[in-house]
Amino acid sequence: ATQMLQSLTKLANLPDQTQVFCAHEYTQSNLDFALHVTPNNLQLVHYSHKVDQLRSQNIPTIPSTIATEKAINPFLRCHLNETQVAISTEYKIANTDEIQTFTLLREWKNQF
Repeated sequence: ATQMLQSLTKLANLPDQTQVFCAHEYTQSNLDFALHVTPNNLQLVHYSHKVDQLRSQNIPTIPSTIATEKAINPFLRCHLNETQVAISTEYKIANTDEIQTFTLLREWKNQF
């Protein structure tokens, strides 16, 4: 988990306008999970609506940008209190740090 978090941190440090091309179109399912983790993230809510509109027209949602991913992707937001509180609540633990948040977030996603 530590190595994966370090890799994602390196990607997050790229310029915000850097385009992100994943090799699949799982955006909607990933957004469903992200909304479950942080339902009050307004940027995420708005982006989810945009993606729903695009996909309803069979339009791809790729590429994204580093800026968008930093705003909506919970795996790039493990350092934020909002994500850490979500993990603490889901797993009924007192506090989490960034690496524990990332590890438990991955576990949660695997079970989602």
